Amino acid sequence: MPDERYTLGYADEAIRFLDRRSLDSHGAFFAPLLLPGMAVLDCGCGPGGITRGIAARVAPGHVTGIDRDASQVELATRRAARAGLGNVTFRVASVYELPFADASFDAIFSHALFEHLADKPRAARECLRVLRPGGVMGVCTPDWGGFLLAPESEDLRAALRAYEDAQNRNGGDTRTGRKLASVLLEAGFEGATLAARYENFSPLSDIGEVLAARLDLDGLPRLAAALRAWQTDPHGLFSEAWVSCVARKPR
Repeated sequence: MPDERYTLGYADEAIRFLDRRSLDSHGAFFAPLLLPGMAVLDCGCGPGGITRGIAARVAPGHVTGIDRDASQVELATRRAARAGLGNVTFRVASVYELPFADASFDAIFSHALFEHLADKPRAARECLRVLRPGGVMGVCTPDWGGFLLAPESEDLRAALRAYEDAQNRNGGDTRTGRKLASVLLEAGFEGATLAARYENFSPLSDIGEVLAARLDLDGLPRLAAALRAWQTDPHGLFSEAWVSCVARKPR
């Protein structure tokens, strides 16, 4: 298996950050393709917020969420049970070795996973394998080449570069968004279509604190402090570029 680590980590700040995501907020590009009765796979489900939205949309169909981290699978399972969703299950699994038979799913969704993968083509091929002919895949990831920041400073730029360097060292690629169509087409998908949107963080601490916490763990307290100082600016801006790609498996 490729050598990689999840840079964001699983501290409380990171989980709260991920918990804000839903199908409406972060999966809207894929929602119109989700139909009642579908069998759907969510790769890299985390705490399962988006997965639960998918389950509600495709009922009485079934959704399977996978994550390589057992704590995320346990958390997602508890929250789905609390929501009364009986058509969703979660399991520990790797996107590189999906524990499913060929042609098991009508649709596959993956949000904020591919930018952390060291071998994106391998993951895409494995998704293609378990997708039914004519099935659809939707992938979405941020692209760090498209951030809009204000007010800018050298310390703020250095803090973001440090986080970006850490993710790239961990096996990821912070410029994955613009490459998604190429990755899926090379894996054997067809009709890949790219789109982009911006997410504006308000308050700034929603993004600033989770990045600062990571820099603290990496032994960069000065840069973490710069992020925390910046996030108190009432006139600040952090706008993140998200790139989505939709493609199909040939019939």
